[in-house]
Amino acid sequence: MISDHDERDEHRVRTTEHEAQANLKAVLQLCAAGRLRCSEKTLRPSAATVKAVAEALSGGDFYAEEPIASFAWPLLLQAGGLAELASGKLALTARGRAALTKPAHETLALLWRRWLSRGVIDEFSRVEAIKGQRAANVLTAVKPRRTQVGAALAACSPGEWTDVDTLFRTMRKAGHDPRIARTERALWKLYLEDPEYGSLGYDGFHNWELLQGRYTLAVLFEYAAVLGLIDVDHRPPVGARDDYRDNWGGDWTDCISRYDGLLALRLNPLGAYATGQTAAYLPTPAPADTARRSSGGLKVLPNHDVVALDGLAPAEGLLLDAFAKRTGDRVWALTPASLLAAVDAGRDLAELRHHLNAATTVPLPQTVTTLMADAARRVGQVRDTGPVHLIECADPAVAALLATNRRTRAHCTRLGELHLAVPLDRLPAFRKAALAQGYPVA
Repeated sequence: MISDHDERDEHRVRTTEHEAQANLKAVLQLCAAGRLRCSEKTLRPSAATVKAVAEALSGGDFYAEEPIASFAWPLLLQAGGLAELASGKLALTARGRAALTKPAHETLALLWRRWLSRGVIDEFSRVEAIKGQRAANVLTAVKPRRTQVGAALAACSPGEWTDVDTLFRTMRKAGHDPRIARTERALWKLYLEDPEYGSLGYDGFHNWELLQGRYTLAVLFEYAAVLGLIDVDHRPPVGARDDYRDNWGGDWTDCISRYDGLLALRLNPLGAYATGQTAAYLPTPAPADTARRSSGGLKVLPNHDVVALDGLAPAEGLLLDAFAKRTGDRVWALTPASLLAAVDAGRDLAELRHHLNAATTVPLPQTVTTLMADAARRVGQVRDTGPVHLIECADPAVAALLATNRRTRAHCTRLGELHLAVPLDRLPAFRKAALAQGYPVA
C-alpha cells in the first residue's frame, strides 16, 4: 500500500543525469561486495537488497516508502549482463567488472538498450491495483510493448518538458501503442477490487490512460528515469490522477500505481545519447557537490592512510571498504593484507589505483604506489589451474612408465614415486592411453 503524504500537491523536479552515474557506481560496488540478493525464481530483489540499494543512492529513492530506483537497479544489472545470479546472490560478470572503471554514461546507455530488448520482468506486474494479470492468455508479449515506449521516448525533443498526458496523446497519434490486453475477452479478466463488478471489460472501464498509460509510466519512471535518461517532475502518487474514478472500485483505490505521481518529463543529454538522437554525450555541468567530490575529495598519506576530506559518495565508501581497513569515520588504512584480501575476493587493484588517481589533486605518495605495486606483483604468482585426479600406482616402475610413455605423458604429471596428477578434462584420454599400455585405471 502506498502511504499518503501530508502535502498531496507537493511537486518535486528531479534531475537524474548525474545522479544515475553516481548510483551506477554505488550499485556495482554493492554487487562486488556480495550484498545484492534476488529470487532465483522471479529474479526480483529481496527486501534487504532494496533497503541496501536505497541507502546507497545519491539523493535517495524518488519516494521514501515506495521503492522505484532501489527495486530497478538489481534488475537492470541482470538485464545488462553486468551481474548474474548464483545461489540467490548477484555477482559481477566480466562486463560488470569492466564497468567499474568505464565511463558511466556508456554503461547507462547500454543498460537502456538491453532493458528494451531483455528486461527481466513485465513492468505492468508492478501495477498491483490492476488484478487478474496472472490468468492465462491475458497480457500481450512484453517486448513489443517495451519497444513502443522506447520509440516514444526516442521521439521526444531533448531539453523540452512534456507532461505525461501530452505524451500519451502524442503516442496514440504516432501509433505507439503498448497494448496490454491480448484480446477483448482478456479485458474481462483484468479488474479493480472485484473480478465481477470491477472488471475492465465493461465499456468505458479500460481507457488508454488506465492500461497503456500506466505501463508507459512504469517503464519511464522505474527505468528511464532511474538510468538518468529523463528528468522528472513528480508528486506523491496518491490522488495524482483521477482517470480511474468512474470504474467500479475506484472510490476505494488511492491510486492505480506508484507511478501515478509522474507529471512531466524532459529528455536530457544522457537520454538523447542513449536513444540515439546524438552520437556523442555532451553532459550538463555536474552539481556543485559532485564536482567538489571529484576534484580533491580524498587525501592519500605516506603512511598508507586514505582520508575523506569532505565526505564521500556511497560508491567511493564502498570501494574503499573493499580494499582498505576502515580505522575512523573518514579514514581507511591500506595494508598488504587488505589489498590481497580484495584480490582474493575477485577485485582488481587497477580499480583502486584508477580511483585514487582520479580523486586526488596530487600524485600518490611513493610509499603507496610501492605498496600497490608489491601487491600487484604477487597477483598471479600462485594460480589455481583447476581440479585434478590423483592416480596411485602400485610401484615406482609403473608410475615411471606412464609418466614417460608417449601416449600417456601428455595427460599427466608425476608426483613423487607412486602418484600421477591428471587434469579433470584429460582423465578420459589418460584412461584410454593407460589401458592401451595394459594398465586399466581401477
